[in-house]
Amino acid sequence: MLITHRGLSGPAILQISSYWDLESPIAIDLAPNTDITYRMRQGSAGRDLKAAKSAFRAVLPERFADRWVELHAPQRWTNSALEQLEHAAHHWEITPSGTEGYDKEVTAGGVDTDELSAKTMECRHVPGLYFIGEVVDTTGQLGGFNFQWAWASGFCAGQAI
Repeated sequence: MLITHRGLSGPAILQISSYWDLESPIAIDLAPNTDITYRMRQGSAGRDLKAAKSAFRAVLPERFADRWVELHAPQRWTNSALEQLEHAAHHWEITPSGTEGYDKEVTAGGVDTDELSAKTMECRHVPGLYFIGEVVDTTGQLGGFNFQWAWASGFCAGQAI
């Protein structure tokens, strides 16, 4: 996941953007398999804003860590409050306000695959009309699957012409 000046991006965000409901929050674990505040709770580190920023900087980019702690700093630095801070970092809920749009990424939707020959990609109702790649209602996982679909469907249509 990348945090950019325009919002969240990167492979993880792009992958889930095909599935989320824009009105529902998504939960993000900022530090999987990491107990950020462990040393603070055990007493081997301070229990204040400075110590919390230091702990979060160990696993997050510095400016993000500082801002995160400032926005989520507990009123008191008890173990219970530190556990709540830890929980918040592993269950950060945000509600996406939108996407960059189809001009930036692979699209979803398009010509229904039921309307096409799986062997040739020819339209069943208009002989000689072929649809391939992103114009067809198929969506693959990130990692080259959409490219592979574009090449494979183009190959099939090319062989049929």
